[in-house]
Amino acid sequence: MNALSKILSPGRTVCCAPGSSKKRLFETIATIVCDDQTALAYDQVLDHLISREKLGSTGLGQGIAIPHCRVGDCAEPLGALLTLKEPIPFDAPDDLPVDLLFVLLVPEEANQQHLDILATIARLLSEAEFCARLRAARDDRGLYDIACSDGA
Repeated sequence: MNALSKILSPGRTVCCAPGSSKKRLFETIATIVCDDQTALAYDQVLDHLISREKLGSTGLGQGIAIPHCRVGDCAEPLGALLTLKEPIPFDAPDDLPVDLLFVLLVPEEANQQHLDILATIARLLSEAEFCARLRAARDDRGLYDIACSDGA
């Protein structure tokens, strides 16, 4: 079991998601998260994601982004993994559009845990072979299985 399997669920893993802009993508992400975690409010998740992104792009480069935020009603850290049907501009340092995202939501008070999980996700997504396998997934379950495999 790897680090992603602790915070990811099949319900929050989407292969070939639509997204024509950051805002539309964040709306899609908020829907995915809130459909799976009914205790979270859509507007709150969306507002927190957008507010965090306004502080600076969460695009890492090489087509990868890790949108993240703290949410008051979030009881424990949770993630969502998406590949996009079409890459979108994300203001990444290398100016490449993004097609692979891992979204992280953590409880409001989880400061160090937030940073630790972010570092782990960034390390995993810096592995080119792992990202290539994620991008090669053809359906939601396949994407989830690759993300949570021991080889990740």
